[in-house]
Amino acid sequence: MLAQRWMWIAWPAFLVAGLLEVLVFAFVDPQDLHWFGHGLDLSRQAIYTLAFFAFWALAMVSSALTLLLGMSSADVNR
Repeated sequence: MLAQRWMWIAWPAFLVAGLLEVLVFAFVDPQDLHWFGHGLDLSRQAIYTLAFFAFWALAMVSSALTLLLGMSSADVNR
């Protein structure tokens, strides 16, 4: 049951992260990004990778919150 819940969280989040990656980097050049006024000294691939994992983590938090809010009170208090 726990593995099934993880898949309910991870798989949709993975798909959303992929979509966000395509949408964001269709309009943003990774070499133009700045962090606290300084340019990022990373390759484009590294920025794509870090952004994908950041998008995936945020989408997983959203999916987990949705799953938590959909649980009955008996399941939550177990």
